[in-house]
Amino acid sequence: MPTNLLPSHLSQIEQIAERVEHLLQRHEALVHSHALLREEAGTLLLERDSLRSRLAASRARVEALLARLPENSGLAPLSNFMPPQ
Repeated sequence: MPTNLLPSHLSQIEQIAERVEHLLQRHEALVHSHALLREEAGTLLLERDSLRSRLAASRARVEALLARLPENSGLAPLSNFMPPQ
């Protein structure tokens, strides 16, 4: 470090160095948090896709059961009660 710096300049440089160190630590923490969130998002997407698949299979089973009912049962098709896909 140059010896011709005033004490006030040294203090400013030390403050800047501390701030830079703090920002680097914060950046590392954010990178880590981001990685964890991406992993969690991937897990949630897989779970969502699995639930959608199970729902579609359940709908198909219910529709198949309803199709086996006699025509004069007076029951409306399940599709009348289901939201559009």
